[in-house]
Amino acid sequence: MTNWQAWHEPYQDADSPLSRRLAVVRRHIVTWLDERPEPTLTVLSVCAGQGHDLLGVLVTRPDARRVRATLLESDPHNVEAAEAAVESAGLQHMSVVRVDAGDLASYVGSVPADLVLMAGVFGNISDADAHRTIRALPRLCAAGATVVWTRSRRAPDRTPTIRRWFEATGFVERAFDAPDDALFSVGVSRFEGVPEPLTAHGRLFTFLR
Repeated sequence: MTNWQAWHEPYQDADSPLSRRLAVVRRHIVTWLDERPEPTLTVLSVCAGQGHDLLGVLVTRPDARRVRATLLESDPHNVEAAEAAVESAGLQHMSVVRVDAGDLASYVGSVPADLVLMAGVFGNISDADAHRTIRALPRLCAAGATVVWTRSRRAPDRTPTIRRWFEATGFVERAFDAPDDALFSVGVSRFEGVPEPLTAHGRLFTFLR
């Protein structure tokens, strides 16, 4: 099984594909915050790791206090690192919860969310689980919510299929970043459908590695 704490080490190299992907995800989070003037916004990060994407944005924002965020992560070392970073940044409205994000029961109290981050999820689960998770997003999203997701385009490239699944579930694509000199991709989709009530039982996905 993957050592998810060691998985974060490439972030120390600013030119690594992982760091470049992180920069793109952060850019989309900044854009989303700038486009949403509401006094309170709810953010959900699925399989959040150490929270580098959202934390890296909020520590630079004078309006960070309007964000109510929940980071779902199962690895205890990553949870500890994320909690320390949240405390150091003084982000009182951000919580790190050690749970299995593949279990729908883990989302009780954290949804519906205005922004759902799914970085590093679809590349680690089966196609069937990815499809199931996308179809379940109306139960996690508020009206008009945005989902930011990532997926490698390593052959066989599944991103065209994932993008179709988002469209079929009521999402409109806002952006799709796929650099020519790297295999990562970052998608941004806005939910234009009708939110559904959360069913607090059942399984979305299981990590394969």
